[in-house]
Amino acid sequence: MTYRAPVADMLFSLRHVAGLEAALASGLHGDLAVADAEAILSEAGKVAESLIAPLNRIGDRHGTPLNDGAITTPPGWREAYQTWIAGGWNGLSADPDHGGQGLPLVLNAACNEMWNAASIAFGLCPLLTAGGIEALAQHGSDDLKTRYLDKLVSGEWTATMNLTEPQAGSDLALLRSRAEPTGDGRYRIVGAKIYITYGEHDLTDNIVHLVLARLKDAPAGTRGISLFLVPKVLPDGSRNDLRCSGIEHKLGIHGSPTCSMAFGDNGGAIGWLIGEENRGLACMFTMMNSARLNVGLQGVGIAERAYQQALGYARDRRQGRAPGAPETSPIVDHSDVQRMLLTMKAFTQAARGICYLTAAALDAAQGPEGQGAHDRASLLTPVAKAFSTDIANEVTSLGVQVHGGMGFVEETGAAQHMRDARILGIYEGTNGIQAIDLVARKLPLNGGATVRAQIARLRQTAEGFLKAPDPAFGSLGARLRAGIESLDRATSFQLKALASNRPETALAGATPYLRLFGLVQGGACLGRQALAANAARKAGDTDPAHAGRIALARFFADNLLTAAGGLEESVIAGGRFTEDAGLALAS
Repeated sequence: MTYRAPVADMLFSLRHVAGLEAALASGLHGDLAVADAEAILSEAGKVAESLIAPLNRIGDRHGTPLNDGAITTPPGWREAYQTWIAGGWNGLSADPDHGGQGLPLVLNAACNEMWNAASIAFGLCPLLTAGGIEALAQHGSDDLKTRYLDKLVSGEWTATMNLTEPQAGSDLALLRSRAEPTGDGRYRIVGAKIYITYGEHDLTDNIVHLVLARLKDAPAGTRGISLFLVPKVLPDGSRNDLRCSGIEHKLGIHGSPTCSMAFGDNGGAIGWLIGEENRGLACMFTMMNSARLNVGLQGVGIAERAYQQALGYARDRRQGRAPGAPETSPIVDHSDVQRMLLTMKAFTQAARGICYLTAAALDAAQGPEGQGAHDRASLLTPVAKAFSTDIANEVTSLGVQVHGGMGFVEETGAAQHMRDARILGIYEGTNGIQAIDLVARKLPLNGGATVRAQIARLRQTAEGFLKAPDPAFGSLGARLRAGIESLDRATSFQLKALASNRPETALAGATPYLRLFGLVQGGACLGRQALAANAARKAGDTDPAHAGRIALARFFADNLLTAAGGLEESVIAGGRFTEDAGLALAS
């Protein structure tokens, strides 16, 4: 089954969860109108469906073979990429001064979801370029911006992020790549990197590598890391001293080349400093934070794709008799299959709302709200990344289950979604690292005021069910209020543990805390959709999707949000395992 962009659902989430209409009314996005946003999403959906989606299976089967240091992308990849950038999609939210369209990040987020739903392996390439654009725009010298930004914004060149090394993994303090100044403003880079997405390919003539390395006599640890721009092709047209030294053979996303890179075989790859010496990690985090939100959107996209395929299969596949049916029924009529499909859809739409909220906060940070919105985006980013990619793994696994035995064979494509999704909880910071970031760094922001403000926003949504009661909501409002109180108590516990110098207690409950946060925030997102849908129905809007939105929110509350109380207990009491973990693991 192919992909159909759920433009109506996406636009509804943008309007009623991410607050697009309020942002437009405030003038935050100039003269952009809702009709413009709808037109953009509709056109992006057509591109995703007709241009990119047909490549998904081809990429999985063909892979990215490496021969004599050159990688060949799957058939049709290069042509599709050139068509895609010709449409201006690569620079949708980039600065118009460098050829971008200057549209809101939240609209670009919705488009990114579609590119990755169509083919996550294809969508990875522009994802990294977007982060490179942001890092260079914020921290690069005027000369580097003049030389590289226009090409990156257009998509004529692509960018990579070179962090990981064989001995380091996620611990960047262990990086060994070194940089030596040449005396003319340039540096020679020597070192080896692994897991470099699109580190080599044939889509463009040049690849701009952003590389972390150490200067001689730099401070130890992460304080001594600098960031360098190291192009595949130098400004004079000659080839730089870098190469793809190997290709990874992966569980999934076979259409995306994941490379090991060697810098400086012949004296050193030429690079230029981005930002200040020994401050490279701060610059790179600009790129990483952008990537983390976009990886969350990858999770939403592949979950949506898996749900659509499972639903289509369930409608066609006949097996057994549903209660009261006179003959063999489509499996979609069986209660347990309905439960699985509703779980897939509810998780996907909840994660979509969280990601769009995060992108909207980043947009708002550029307006009058400023730092407050930036802090809110910082709080939500690890939740958007980890919750969305966790549910992607769950949803794609359910997709295989709905297919039954046919899901375990490759012909249906359900297995590919599950394989492709597995990396999402690992790269750009494992989801355990996201949970640590949320608890140790984001909860204490402004003395806890940022997270308290977000919980207050959740309560406002819950209060909406008291102000506009309707039998159609069932126990939705009560369930949401109970989940919010669980989150509030768990948050108080975590803040107290951090303030009492008991970080091990807080970190032991970090992962269940993030899941709790995601469930409650996701439930609130669906709750806002239900409130908006009910208001539209009462105003005479006969769109049948409104009843479905209310029913989906109610399903989430009754079947998924009920885990909030148990997660609260895991946060508060579950951390005791650290006291005797050694004993338990040794036995």
